[in-house]
Amino acid sequence: MKSRAELLESRFPQQVLEGALPPAVVDLTPQAVGLAPTELVDLFESQLMSRHLDYQSRRLRARNESFYTIGSAGHEGNAVLGKLFRITDMAFLHYRSGALLIQRSKQRPGETPLYDMLLSFAASSEDPISGGRHKVLGSRTLLVPPQTSTIASHLPKAMGAAHALGLAQRLPPDGMALPKDSVILCNFGDASANHSTAQGAINTAGWAAYQNSPMPIVFVCEDNGIGISTRTPRGWIHASFSGRAGLHYLYCDGTDLLDSVRGVQAALAYARRWRKPVFLHMRVVRLLGHAGSDTEVGYRTLEQVEADERQDPLLHSARILLEQNILTAEQICELNAQIAQRVSRIAEQAIRRPKLQSAAEVMASIAPLRSDIRPVPPADHGARQALLAQEQRQLDKPQNMARLINLALADILLQYRNCVVCGEDVGRKGGVYSVTTGLVDKFGPQRVINTLLDEQSILGLAIGLGQLGYLPIPEIQFLAYVHNAEDQIRGEAATLSFFSNGQFSNPMVVRIAGLAYQKGFGGHFHNDNSLALFRDIPGLVIACPSNGADAVEMLRSCVALAHEQRRVVIFIEPIALYMTRDLHQPGDEGWTATYVGPGESTPIAPGEFGCHGDGTDLCIISYGNGYYLSRQVARELEQEHGISLRVIDLRWLAPLDEMALVEAVAPCDAVLLVDECRRTGSISEALVTLLTERAPGRHRIARITAEDCFIPLADAARLVLPDRQQIVAAALGLVRGESA
Repeated sequence: MKSRAELLESRFPQQVLEGALPPAVVDLTPQAVGLAPTELVDLFESQLMSRHLDYQSRRLRARNESFYTIGSAGHEGNAVLGKLFRITDMAFLHYRSGALLIQRSKQRPGETPLYDMLLSFAASSEDPISGGRHKVLGSRTLLVPPQTSTIASHLPKAMGAAHALGLAQRLPPDGMALPKDSVILCNFGDASANHSTAQGAINTAGWAAYQNSPMPIVFVCEDNGIGISTRTPRGWIHASFSGRAGLHYLYCDGTDLLDSVRGVQAALAYARRWRKPVFLHMRVVRLLGHAGSDTEVGYRTLEQVEADERQDPLLHSARILLEQNILTAEQICELNAQIAQRVSRIAEQAIRRPKLQSAAEVMASIAPLRSDIRPVPPADHGARQALLAQEQRQLDKPQNMARLINLALADILLQYRNCVVCGEDVGRKGGVYSVTTGLVDKFGPQRVINTLLDEQSILGLAIGLGQLGYLPIPEIQFLAYVHNAEDQIRGEAATLSFFSNGQFSNPMVVRIAGLAYQKGFGGHFHNDNSLALFRDIPGLVIACPSNGADAVEMLRSCVALAHEQRRVVIFIEPIALYMTRDLHQPGDEGWTATYVGPGESTPIAPGEFGCHGDGTDLCIISYGNGYYLSRQVARELEQEHGISLRVIDLRWLAPLDEMALVEAVAPCDAVLLVDECRRTGSISEALVTLLTERAPGRHRIARITAEDCFIPLADAARLVLPDRQQIVAAALGLVRGESA
């Protein structure tokens, strides 16, 4: 028995020759939408190419030569998007955009979309976008960042890129110059429109436009009426989006090329002229199920499946060509056969091309080393003096961590002219803990951007800015809040270089106020002590300073790393240490420092840890609040118990300089790990493994951690967190050989 794909493929020429074609859905002519006959044929050709790629992928999959069968069948009307949007209009694409990418490639001579996409299907290392790592739709030359999203997680960064286009008119980006009337294209499915990422991004775009902030983006919802097996209620997309504030709604029928041209032309005209977001609701059909493995008749009736097949956009395009006397039925069938043969021939070449052969090859694009981006020189001395004029009298006085980070941010914004700070309340309020106080007065609201309350949109804004030549420093108010948007880091920001073979990047430094030990402002949502969500993301850099002096140097290193190596960096700022001034007793100012300007000190490189003392009885390894507590305990252990010890501040939780760390603890008899995060999933687990594997039997090892518990309110928080007494007891036990 033939599959639905085989039936659809074989029926097409029969229906064309017999004239068994669907009736017109709109009363339009090519002339009415400004489309020449040759252009109509060209669009039809792209539709056929896309369809035969889908057919071929399924045939190759049966031979275990292709590894991805979610196709574009039924969505081929999006070829119009590929024609009317320019290649300088950055495009964030839905995974059913084969015809769109093929048509877009025709704007640039020398492109080979069929071969390129078949290399991707075959997971060849010569695939020009991902290097064989995944079937993604993307192209550096066509300004299409690679995308695999099926849940619309690309919408926030598309929104961010649209904001970047508006920002470029007032703050030039670094190296990325697009035409002033460029817009952003972002398409997605009707089921994905319900996802929080889509809702948040569209809401943010409308929120910005409502306040007359430029947001030139066209959201194209390709509505096929079903998400895998779940139907979209009839009229739902129109009802949900046609009345949104700040959003211009349009509709077209994507099965009909002429109506698609009309709708896309209107959307583009509005977005280009008014620099505001458009929601283009494009009706399409889904053919061949969700993917090759999807047995559609298991959840849809045969009548429903055949009804959609009768609305095949290829049949509609053939009808238009016949009605307009542009091609005969025989010519249409001949073109279809030629393209089928061409795709088959190219496929046989693509499947023989090399594949990735080693873990090193696969991992090479996670964080590729770059040498083509130069460091940014320090800011002009006179400009810096003017910027910090009001702070001059305080610069020589000891400052707490919050104030030191604030001064460092000011110098960074002055030095990196494309740097932007963004987040909720970072403007006039200066953030919850006043870390960004005064920055908006110094640099203006274009560079210190107050966002709405939506972490997905904050991070999406940063990703989009990063892709278009800016260096964003987004702020997430509390560590627990990042869980609302962690896929923007895990699934979008951190994977971009990997899936583009290093061709695309979204550099950023994400500042997050976090960890526990706050006094008077407690509870889990403001005292989250889990960093596990970051630690298993490949390529992510995680910085966690314990004191203000280190915070300044580490933040500078993070920004330089983001700029020069295009890295995604997480900068964890321990809330409880923001205002801490004393170490051992009130008034000792042991946890403050004077501000040291750029170039006046030695940078702290990623992976470089700090070490206090050189004793050999015991080594305490910690970070953040744990290091602060350990430093307090160290004096007691030395003075009252005669223990010679050293205390290591990890500073960086990723990457770890493993060999240097093993060497640093080598002279010590015992090693105590003090970890303020939960016992399960904390960095101390990795450190125990490291020391056990690299120095087996050399040290007595123990660790103190927080309990596997959320942080409760008020004084109860201390019951589940490490404290000084626990550290002292564990240290004494280790040194005396009572623990192992």
